[in-house]
Amino acid sequence: MIPGPKSQLRKTMGFWDVLLFNIATVLGPRWIAAAGHNGTSSISLWAIAAVFFFVPGALVINELSSRFPEEGGLYVWAKEAFGDFHGFIAGWTYWIYTFFYFPGLLLASASMAAWILGPNGAGLAGDRAFQLWVSMGLLLVAVGLNLVGLNIGKWLQNAGGVGTYVPLLILLAVGATVALRHGPAFGSATHFTLHNMLPTWNWSTVNFWSQIAFAFTGLELVSAMSEEVRDPRRTLPRAVFGAGAMIAFIYIAGTFAILALLPASSIDAQSGVFSAITVGSVALKIGFLGILAAVLVTVGNAGGVGSTVAGIARVPFVVGIDRYLPSAFGKIHPRWKTPWVSILVQGGISAFILLASQVNQTTRSAYQFLVDAAIILYFIPFLYMFAGVIKLASRPDRAANPHAVLVPGGRMGVWICGGLGFVVVLIGIAVSLIPPGEATSKLGFELQLLIGTVVSILIGLALYWRGARRKTAEL
Repeated sequence: MIPGPKSQLRKTMGFWDVLLFNIATVLGPRWIAAAGHNGTSSISLWAIAAVFFFVPGALVINELSSRFPEEGGLYVWAKEAFGDFHGFIAGWTYWIYTFFYFPGLLLASASMAAWILGPNGAGLAGDRAFQLWVSMGLLLVAVGLNLVGLNIGKWLQNAGGVGTYVPLLILLAVGATVALRHGPAFGSATHFTLHNMLPTWNWSTVNFWSQIAFAFTGLELVSAMSEEVRDPRRTLPRAVFGAGAMIAFIYIAGTFAILALLPASSIDAQSGVFSAITVGSVALKIGFLGILAAVLVTVGNAGGVGSTVAGIARVPFVVGIDRYLPSAFGKIHPRWKTPWVSILVQGGISAFILLASQVNQTTRSAYQFLVDAAIILYFIPFLYMFAGVIKLASRPDRAANPHAVLVPGGRMGVWICGGLGFVVVLIGIAVSLIPPGEATSKLGFELQLLIGTVVSILIGLALYWRGARRKTAEL
């Protein structure tokens, strides 16, 4: 008997692999830069998002991943709760969000990589040709390493977790040292008060609110690879709690640090972390720290792309096995034991959108469009996840499963966590449709965003109906 595709997958990831995978996937220096650009009110937004979204989300992910430790993650959870059609919509939007997410992440990564050249690289950070070539290079590395096997690709993800976290610890150390020094040359660039750290309503920055929630997402991604994790029921929850605590701390502390080094108005929303480290380290006469941080985060961003390639590619792989996508998506490479068709398609389409996003766009507006399109598409399966955990809480197997890591508080706890997450996600989708202050054409930005997301979903629906008809005809 020929083994099925999923049975050929290798269990290569242990606790530390999953912990670093989560950090590489979730944590992003660009979100700290964007928070600094938004100003001191971002500090309270981080705290609010952590309490009302990040913690409930982590509890929900732990319950669902321990109850249903199957390859496919969110797709499987939505299918269990609402059936095949809704499972497909969740899986499809979860997959195609990466087509917009990768280019946005890659553009930000290229801007950060420019700081490897020190202050002289600041001009390249906004150069479109430089961003495009570096972005393509990072995408090629991430796709190539994951194509040849997770046992190889996981080391890129591990390096990504370390390479992302260590520079932010450098930012904290530099920011704290500078803020504690006295005199005009070393004083904090921002005056912090309780009043100015409270949330503010501003049409120019309200678009950023959804990015705060988006920056806390990604802990669910490794669940799409459950059958490639050793002892997933035990490993996944422990890694979620460990990474979650580290990420929440560094986001809040990092925003304090970047604002201590630079005023909000001078912080670039993509590469601001490195300009802040460079300014602080030069003032402290240890200028090499800025270059070191840029090198580490370039590796970290490559790991972030690699972890997303690895995790997301498993969703169309499982959907292909279920025959709602062409069967080629469900194939495993005979030598490397990876879903190679899913990975190649993902990389190819992301490269195309990266090129298309640069047409008739400034680098800032192109980046913002990609971020907002990714947020809208990505949050749709989260609506299914939070609604699904509520529906699945009524099933008798919940209490009978000795391996499940359940949301505390019984069904009431599930309703609170699921309800909070659902509302935050819905608000995030709504505010993503509001153009940022930098958009040159508000109406054009909104139309481009709406058309791009609607067309993406319609393509998925056409594929689903084609697959459903084919399955019906085979019965």
